[in-house]
Amino acid sequence: MRILLVGAGGVGSAAVAIAARRSFFETMVVADYDLGRASRAVAPFDDRFVAAKVDASSAEAVTALCREHRITHVFNAVDPRFVMPIFSGALAAGADYLDMAMSLSRPHPDAPHSECGVKLGDEQFAGAESWADAGRLALVGIGVEPGLSDIFARYAADELFSSIDEVGVRDGANLVVDGYDFAPSFSIWTTIEECLNPPVIWEADRGWFTTPPFSEPEVFDFPEGIGPVECVNVEHEEVLLIPRWVPARRVTFKYGLGNEFIEVLKTLHKLGLDSTKPVQVGGASVSPRDVVAACLPDPATLGDKMRGKTCAGTWVTGTGRDGAPREVYLYHVVDNEWSMREYGHQAVVWQTAINPVVALELLASGAWSGTGVLGPEALPPKPFLDLLTAYGSPWGLRDQ
Repeated sequence: MRILLVGAGGVGSAAVAIAARRSFFETMVVADYDLGRASRAVAPFDDRFVAAKVDASSAEAVTALCREHRITHVFNAVDPRFVMPIFSGALAAGADYLDMAMSLSRPHPDAPHSECGVKLGDEQFAGAESWADAGRLALVGIGVEPGLSDIFARYAADELFSSIDEVGVRDGANLVVDGYDFAPSFSIWTTIEECLNPPVIWEADRGWFTTPPFSEPEVFDFPEGIGPVECVNVEHEEVLLIPRWVPARRVTFKYGLGNEFIEVLKTLHKLGLDSTKPVQVGGASVSPRDVVAACLPDPATLGDKMRGKTCAGTWVTGTGRDGAPREVYLYHVVDNEWSMREYGHQAVVWQTAINPVVALELLASGAWSGTGVLGPEALPPKPFLDLLTAYGSPWGLRDQ
């Protein structure tokens, strides 16, 4: 297996550190628009890792780099605005493809808070036939959320339930960043996108529909000492992926943001600072959202200032295999102190990065295979969960 990893930011660099301990691949080319950043990501590791420069907005540049290095698998670790050129460039090069965030949505022009416009992943699924015809696999949404959360949903359907009422992905943390009043632990560009777009909900008798941002607040009790966190509806890929392969009456995603974080996001929206449309400032044309991102600390640099744990998980209700009502929470917790000590990367980016590396190893071994555009829940969950545990990062299951 010869891998092209596009993006040497927080998640990409963490993925390099994780993959360096495994032997399933021959070469990993780590490419970034900033060659220096790619070089720093690979510097501590062996000669299987090679740094390169790439323009992720150019499908042709991705294809050329794939051909130069005889790439078999393209691993996309950059912002979702670059999904389509990387996705297209991989197909043109005859490579398989993995990402952790799907092609961007566009709200309904007339009823954004009740009806879907262009949904997350629609552009990628529109190309599914081309991928299948080429005999190639695009495995989309294989981070932690989406990704591991979807695998939990499939595991629950296969092993724990005879019928499912609701699959509810619930994400919460008790992380604190010392020295900052506001310092997101993940890409602010992506955070703004998913938090301010209309959240999507799936119901079997209605299909996909939307609600206003931050709707339906609830308090969810997270495990391993994190405790109760208020969670709200947020746009996320699981709601667009899980119903395609896992029968359920309802699918939701709720994120534990906290009131202060929500108010900051609302203020950015009121001021137009969430916009990606460039504005003229003096002699320069700049995107307000890019300015916000530039003013905040790089999440990859926050690890030594962070304390606490992050939890990603999937809450499932329905009828158990014994015919009785059942409610469970399948989850994965990462302690920032542990991830920094073991890998030198903060918990949120590390937890995201481990899942595509596990998926690549399963593809290399043949334990996972397929063609077309598939989500993680389209593939058998047990090999993934077993290998995740073998990586030293076990998951948990709590009966509610």
